[in-house]
Amino acid sequence: MKRVKSGCICQTLLFSQKSDLGLSKNEALETNRQEVVRYKSSMERSRTKYVILEETVQDDGSILIRIKKQINATTDTTEYFN
Repeated sequence: MKRVKSGCICQTLLFSQKSDLGLSKNEALETNRQEVVRYKSSMERSRTKYVILEETVQDDGSILIRIKKQINATTDTTEYFN
């Protein structure tokens, strides 16, 4: 029988706005920052363990995040987050 003993997922997420919205770079950046905050809040509300490995603002105002996060609440992630 096979069981998942521990696990996490590494993701690269790009928070960006459609270019046809007519937002300035600063408006797009602020909108993207708010979206990142909502994303982090949703993980905290669901008690998902996560670590932000990198958070970079791109030239166009988009935000690139490299994140390591828990797959589900039943897997042990101790070795990934220490």
